[in-house]
Amino acid sequence: MDNNFLYNLYLNHRKISTDSRNIIPGCLFFALRGENFNGNLFAHEAIEKGAGAALVDEDMPQPHPMIFRVDNVLQTLQQLAGYHRVQSGLKILAITGSNGKTTTKELCREVLSKKFRVFATEGNLNNHIGVPLTLLSMDSSVELGIVEMGANHPGEIAALCEIARPDYGLITNIGKAHLEGFGGIEGVAKAKGELFRHLMENGKTIFLNRGNSYLVPQVPESYPGTVEYNGSEGVSALQWESNPFLCLNVVMGEKQIQINTHLVGSYNIENVLASCAVGLHFDIAPDAIAAAVSAYRPSNNRSQLIDTGKNKVIMDAYNANPSSMAASISEFLKFEGGNKILILGEMREVGDSSIREHESIIASLKEKGVGHVICMGKAFENAALNAGFKHAGTIDQLMQMLTDDPPCGYLILIKGSRCNRLEKIIPLL
Repeated sequence: MDNNFLYNLYLNHRKISTDSRNIIPGCLFFALRGENFNGNLFAHEAIEKGAGAALVDEDMPQPHPMIFRVDNVLQTLQQLAGYHRVQSGLKILAITGSNGKTTTKELCREVLSKKFRVFATEGNLNNHIGVPLTLLSMDSSVELGIVEMGANHPGEIAALCEIARPDYGLITNIGKAHLEGFGGIEGVAKAKGELFRHLMENGKTIFLNRGNSYLVPQVPESYPGTVEYNGSEGVSALQWESNPFLCLNVVMGEKQIQINTHLVGSYNIENVLASCAVGLHFDIAPDAIAAAVSAYRPSNNRSQLIDTGKNKVIMDAYNANPSSMAASISEFLKFEGGNKILILGEMREVGDSSIREHESIIASLKEKGVGHVICMGKAFENAALNAGFKHAGTIDQLMQMLTDDPPCGYLILIKGSRCNRLEKIIPLL
């Protein structure tokens, strides 16, 4: 399909839908296909529900003047997003990394909104479909776009960069995430580093976390577009405490300022510093940056402190990998006062090292003398039971366990991968 025709179609139907169950009147419907669904089958239904036009990549048994055939709907969506990004002249900040992507994105949005009209990735729309949808949600009113990029295989960040063409980029950190797809932490570093390579090839700005040893070697000292933080140069943290909320003194230029966050855990220091470095680069005053970071309250099961009336729960179960789980547990065990319970859901996409990584978590808890631990999922089973910890095979079994023996008066950490659906146990706590 010709770019001009496609773009005019989009300009006449600015809302995008990929789900025929949620049609916005006048939208442009993309009939995407996956392993378990085929949007082509619902193109006519989308039109009947009010879609202004639909794009399909299969012949329709009943032609319709506003249903257009293309070679590949997903590629067309990506092509349109890339074309829109160029035509609109948007300024884009791309954020990726093993841990903290979404928190850093949210903090940057709060900070940059002090000066600009900002649009940022909503929810977790950070993949080959979500990034195009994010770009296509931006119009001429947007002064700065923030695009979160996720990946679990080499080449995916590079492909997203070709669509989004970022002007600025930030990699939060490199850790043991998606090891199954990357083949080890070195593979993670190389794949996430595709963002930095794209930026350097195009002479764009890099926000460099000096505190991560996997990131520093990827940017030559001579590269002129580097903005450093979390090191001896640039934005840094002098003092901090977290019990449970993170409070820290941040050096920003000539000023040192205290920031009292609503984030749980010192592992969020680098996320805070990243947003401060971004804010300073865009000439936002340190006081305004501190106010924005302090006002941010996490949601979506990320570093949330929930007082249920019976217990205090630290809910950090949107995602988990060996690095983030170890950090969450370490931080949790430092918190002062009260009896503690750890409820841990298994980590996914860890690959061949899955059992070893889960055993390592259990061994560390046993070594530290932690007694009250409940684990969920097959990967934890043998190690947890051998250590004398409680184990549930499924979320339903875990819910039954908590129903039969409800905790009261505890500080509870809930940590695990999203697929465990650990948010279902909150009403029982």
